[in-house]
Amino acid sequence: MNGRVSMVATNLSWMGLVTRLCVCLLVWASLPSEFARGAQSREIKRVLILHSFGRDFRPWGAYAKAIRENLEQLSPWQIDIQDHSLVSARSGDENPGRPFIAYLNALYSEHAPDIVIAIGAPASNFVQHNRQRLFTQIPLILTAVEQRRIQFSDLPDNDTIIAVSHDFRLSFQTILRVLPGTERIVVVNGTSPNEKFWLGELRKDAASVEKKVEFIWPDDISFQDFLKKSETLPPNTAIFWHLMNVDAAGISYEGNAALRQLRGVSNAPIFSYDDGFFGNGIVGGPMYSVLEISRLTAAVAVRILSGEKPRDIRPAAIKYASPKFDWREMQRWGINESNLPPGSEVLFREPGIWEKYSWALSLIAIVILIQGGLISGLLHERHRRRLAEVESRQRLAELAHLNRYSTVGELTTSIAHELNQPLGSILTNAETGALMLNSSSPDLDELREILVDIRRDDQRASEVIRRLHSMLKKTPFEMKCIDLNETVRQVIGFVAAMAQGLNIALRCVTTSIDLNVKGDAIQLQQVVLNLIINAMEAISEADANEREVSVTTNLSGVMVEIRISDTGPGIAAGDLKSVFDPFFTTKPQGMGMGLAIVRTIVEAHHGQISAANLPSGGALFAIRLPTASDRSNSA
Repeated sequence: MNGRVSMVATNLSWMGLVTRLCVCLLVWASLPSEFARGAQSREIKRVLILHSFGRDFRPWGAYAKAIRENLEQLSPWQIDIQDHSLVSARSGDENPGRPFIAYLNALYSEHAPDIVIAIGAPASNFVQHNRQRLFTQIPLILTAVEQRRIQFSDLPDNDTIIAVSHDFRLSFQTILRVLPGTERIVVVNGTSPNEKFWLGELRKDAASVEKKVEFIWPDDISFQDFLKKSETLPPNTAIFWHLMNVDAAGISYEGNAALRQLRGVSNAPIFSYDDGFFGNGIVGGPMYSVLEISRLTAAVAVRILSGEKPRDIRPAAIKYASPKFDWREMQRWGINESNLPPGSEVLFREPGIWEKYSWALSLIAIVILIQGGLISGLLHERHRRRLAEVESRQRLAELAHLNRYSTVGELTTSIAHELNQPLGSILTNAETGALMLNSSSPDLDELREILVDIRRDDQRASEVIRRLHSMLKKTPFEMKCIDLNETVRQVIGFVAAMAQGLNIALRCVTTSIDLNVKGDAIQLQQVVLNLIINAMEAISEADANEREVSVTTNLSGVMVEIRISDTGPGIAAGDLKSVFDPFFTTKPQGMGMGLAIVRTIVEAHHGQISAANLPSGGALFAIRLPTASDRSNSA
């Protein structure tokens, strides 16, 4: 048993040793590749970029910048880029000769570049013409050069080219399509050797469309003179911007200086063929893509630096990319987007106010909709409330009218008595006057006094009937400015006969100040009348010894007060809170609507009414109404 255990232990130890040995071998095997990658990342690749005119001359300056950026992104090595410019390309001599070649060879004698990139036709022609004396063993890339400017048959195996293919005819046709009314095209082109070559090519392509449009060639004047002319170009003129590296006066223009000057003064839209000029005042059109050509150049450079042969990497000539246009320039010149060629891309489009502030505008719209809904709901509710108020006032007027009929019914005896007195006097005076007229010598003065008495009694009877009519007539609820003192006095005159018949002293004290309120005179009369009749009925039912009803008016601040008190038994303490409730009554035959109607009328006039018991006995009803001036200020 122990022997078996010992054998198992021995086997396990051998297996562990073998495993560790395998891991070590794998680690050692991976180290060379890791070291290789580390060494590659630390390795420096030297790139020489040769510019045609200068580092900032357009369009090649845009290509140089993009190539540098793409090399840094695509290269697995550290990149050391050196720039040199073929300054002599601006003059008539495109071959700077031995001094410049000697300078470059001496400069890179110890650390030669790993690859040379020539940008543009002048730089490419210079390197190709001097290939036997300059960097003979170093790979060469000719880029952003038109295929007509290169001798493909002379390309050695160590050279490759990223060529482009101009199509000026397409550029001219695009101008006519975008601006159908174009009558003339001004072609801007400089006078350097490279530009002179292209002037001939431009004229050849322009010949194919000369039947449709006139061409103007201002290459024989300085650019500054052309700027002055561009301010007053005839209508329906377009400008085609080719190159302006050197003008007729021999002045060089770097970067976008010339284009910016032209854009600032020209009264015609500007088109071009290369998006190295795009975004700086160019309307657009079919153009080369700087990004596409630069990315391809950098990718080819990395492949060559990785060991591929330049002769094996020679892509076809690049044509114009899809047309693209500057929205800002289209707006400036009134170019309709429907005139653009199919597949066109519109850039620099300024977002509209909705696109800029869509979130804020959406929020504002939502808030406005919510507010509109709330306002609509409130207006609808206000309309409903007004309808309800009108209906309520109509019901109140009808109910008050019925209550007045009931009250007047209770006053029938008093009204009949009040009418009988003047009517009886009229009858007596009439009979007396008739007897006097039958005498032989009637006393005319006495007859006159009789007629005066008849007239006075008739007016008394008419006033009773008028007051009764005003009390019983059915009128809509109408707010007017009335004198409350006069309203109270009219009610007192109406119930005076009833009080006298019940042997009740009716005392009325009105303030000397005018108590102007806004209200319905008939309904306020009904309030006072109901309370006075209730007071007299309370005194009569209690058979009180002191029988008096007191009515007073007063002004308290901005409120008018009417106080009606009696010497009756008062109101039971438990009933004070319910006395104004509908259908509450202490009378055996009562309906309990009188005081409820009184409170409703007072509240409809924005007033208050209260009931209390006097310390000396009896009940006190107090009415408070706002003055007319306070109601106007509140409104």
